[in-house]
Order: sequence, then C-alpha cells, then structure tokens
Amino acid sequence: MKEKVKAKAQAIAQNPNTKKALQSMKPEKNFWGIGGVVLFFIVPEIVAYMWGADITVYAKNELLSAPDFLEEKYYELLVMLFEEGMSYLNLAIGIAFLVWLFF
Repeated sequence: MKEKVKAKAQAIAQNPNTKKALQSMKPEKNFWGIGGVVLFFIVPEIVAYMWGADITVYAKNELLSAPDFLEEKYYELLVMLFEEGMSYLNLAIGIAFLVWLFF
C-alpha cells in the first residue's frame, strides 16, 4: 500500500500539468507580486499578533450597540478574525511564497 501511494505521488509530481499549475501559482518578481504576498499573508498576521486582543475587545463592545444588520455582521467578523490571535499557518504560507518567489 505504501509503495502504491508513493508511486502515485511521484506520478503526480512528474506530471507536466502539475508543474504547469505550480508555475501559474508562483508570484511574479515585481512590486505587485512581492507586495501582494506581504499585504495579504504577512501583514494581517502581524496586526493580529500585535493588536488582536484590542481589536477583539473593541468589536465586542461595539457589537452590543450595533444599530443595523451590516454593522453587526462587521463586528462579528472582526471578532471571528482576531479572537484566535495570529495564524502561524498563514504566516508560514506567506514566508514560503516569498522564498519561492526568489528561487
């Protein structure tokens, strides 16, 4: 069974379509490629690490007096995003994309 899974994984890794898909995911080496990775993967995790607790307290306080449906959902989303704190998985993905970008 192990050999079968290993052979299947090697077949997938050597498939030209897999290589093409990975190449299409790779960020470009320009300002927008680097900036996109930093802005969408790394900066939110730094903000969550530094101010996540403060943002959660603020959102919970404002949630008590939210006048309409959209504001209520906005504050619930803030609580959901920042309550857990920093996501090491997202940070690791962002760093992996940056490393991959330069190789």
